[in-house]
Amino acid sequence: METTGTPLSWAEFERVELRVGTIVEAREFPQARKPAFQLLIDFGPEIGRKRSSAQITLRYQPQDLVGRQVVAVVNFPPRQIGPFMSEVLVTGFSDTDGAIVLIGPDTPVPNGQRLH
Repeated sequence: METTGTPLSWAEFERVELRVGTIVEAREFPQARKPAFQLLIDFGPEIGRKRSSAQITLRYQPQDLVGRQVVAVVNFPPRQIGPFMSEVLVTGFSDTDGAIVLIGPDTPVPNGQRLH
């Protein structure tokens, strides 16, 4: 089997905290250089609510995101994006048109649960 990048050790993979959270707020982010939304995501009592800037405007509308569970990396350092501090990285794939398709469970799971 051929890999597309430098192989990771299992210990390196385990350092990446991919956790599920529920979007509780989504709004336009007009100050961003590229079209984006500001998200507030609830990761449960252990992690709490975290903010993220997400370039997902081609496929989603803010009102459709609230209540949706997503998978995010919660242990990257925060990143300043204009006047907004993004605390987590929401994950997704690009479709054939280049729009991001969010990653999330197909059945609800407890917020904060770590990807196994």
